[in-house]
Amino acid sequence: MDDRWPVWKLALLLYVFATGAVAINLFMLGLIGQALGLDALSPVTALALSVPLGIPAAWLAGRWVRSLLDQAADP
Repeated sequence: MDDRWPVWKLALLLYVFATGAVAINLFMLGLIGQALGLDALSPVTALALSVPLGIPAAWLAGRWVRSLLDQAADP
């Protein structure tokens, strides 16, 4: 029996953390944008944008964790 976790399960578990990281990065990018003369990005807008953008971030995090687990399992 193969007891490896598939990437989609890992991505599902990591979605909340990846979405939070995306929200923080978007908000900080909005603050940097103020220095360039752009409008500020509100925290609510950053959270709203992070929900769909968290999906690819979670998928990439899942692939990364899967590769780490594979490296750890190699003799």
